[in-house]
Amino acid sequence: MPTNVNLMVKVTDAKPIDIQKALESAGINVRSIIEVYKEEVPSSESKN
Repeated sequence: MPTNVNLMVKVTDAKPIDIQKALESAGINVRSIIEVYKEEVPSSESKN
């Protein structure tokens, strides 16, 4: 029996469509992507 799973993914500099394409190319069926929160990241943190 299929199970619906809700996950939260934190990314840096990625658009929702890019995340969806990456997941679907890995064989993961994406039902929806919702942006919950957005914040500016200091440049020193974004280099990791």
